[in-house]
Amino acid sequence: MKGFNPSFGPETARTYDNSLRGDEADTVRFLAGFGKSALEFAIGTGRIALPLTESGVAVDGIELSPDMVARMREKPGGADIDVTIGDMSRVGTDRTYDLVYLVYNTICNLLTQDDQVRCFENAARHLAPGGVFVIESGLPGWAARPRHQFIDVETLEIDRVGFDVNRYDPVTQMLDENHVEISADGIRFGPIRQRLTYPAEFDLMARIAGLRLRDRWGGWNGEEFTAGSRRHISVYEAGA
Repeated sequence: MKGFNPSFGPETARTYDNSLRGDEADTVRFLAGFGKSALEFAIGTGRIALPLTESGVAVDGIELSPDMVARMREKPGGADIDVTIGDMSRVGTDRTYDLVYLVYNTICNLLTQDDQVRCFENAARHLAPGGVFVIESGLPGWAARPRHQFIDVETLEIDRVGFDVNRYDPVTQMLDENHVEISADGIRFGPIRQRLTYPAEFDLMARIAGLRLRDRWGGWNGEEFTAGSRRHISVYEAGA
């Protein structure tokens, strides 16, 4: 998008938790089964880290946006989580964990293949013996849409409408997306740019980082991963 400067600044941090997906409890329950220590890449406002901590897992975080972390600090327990500010593909905590995890398509916010590979390598460096790296990511379906661009209606109310405006480049695997909300209060834009990646490419990145695929699911409740799945939850462990 022309003029786009990716940012999770004060406005995004203020409104980020308005768009809960409804599967946060399932996410926490799944992640809690991998041990007693965890590192969340892109910890954001803590909407997974905080309930995961309450379940008995000691959680640290890495986050690029100080504004998102500041929002987490305002929540109960948010001040107790150790967060390192920086790029999740490069920054370290000098600790190892039973679990490193990255949810909500966030790995796609890394806009080059090299940076996504570095993210896997960084996760591998933070894994204790027997630890796992868990990724949640959607499956790219935009290549099949006419002209690789489309508009979906996200919300439709009497005084408010929301559109998801997208354009996908299958050559670069880049998705330019803008969440547009029109209401009596005016027009609000929520742009985002992502590099979409298929599971097989993630598996190759894992091999480069010395990891291998242990399991792949179609959802947080152990749903089978099939051709009809809209996302995947992939669990990687140290390779033999």
